[in-house]
Amino acid sequence: MAFVLRYVDSLGFVKERFIRVVHVKDTSSLTLKNALNEIRGQGYDGASNMRGEFNGLKALILQENDIAFYVHCFAHQLQLVVVAVTKKHDGVSDFFEQISLVVNVVCASCKRKDLLREQARQRVQKGLCSGELETERGLNQETTLVRAGDTRWGSHFNTLTSLMKLFADVLMVLEFVKVDGGSLANRQQASGILAYFQSYEFVFYL
Repeated sequence: MAFVLRYVDSLGFVKERFIRVVHVKDTSSLTLKNALNEIRGQGYDGASNMRGEFNGLKALILQENDIAFYVHCFAHQLQLVVVAVTKKHDGVSDFFEQISLVVNVVCASCKRKDLLREQARQRVQKGLCSGELETERGLNQETTLVRAGDTRWGSHFNTLTSLMKLFADVLMVLEFVKVDGGSLANRQQASGILAYFQSYEFVFYL
């Protein structure tokens, strides 16, 4: 667990200073409470084991130290706000629903994941042979589609980044599912996604 001191300086700017890392055996509220016993204020996300009114870390600390001050993590609050705002915009909300469907369809089975991985491997190998891609430490690493999580806006960014890197490979998998999908529903989903990929809305929001 990382200890970070957050304070406001004389000019009104919020500053953060890393203090130290402490080993904790698990992330239960009681374990975290014991590690935080000497800290005056705490800031963390809104998970039940952290902010819970009865058994959460906040409640356990307040039982022994009623002047401890709790602040909901600003970064986590911002992420929740961004996710909530995007859900209120029909176009953006539909876009991320389609992206979620892409991940579900392409990663629904080991066979499709293997096909995606093989397509990406062949594309990289071809690019290296033709000189279109360079070899260097950290480049051309194997990647896969990442599922977005509502509480982490960064995960949405990672999902879109992985989709752009694997776009040609994803198209191949979707074409495979469109023709050889195990059920009519799967074939229809793949066909609908491919049609959406060709729309102006998809390109604009991506």
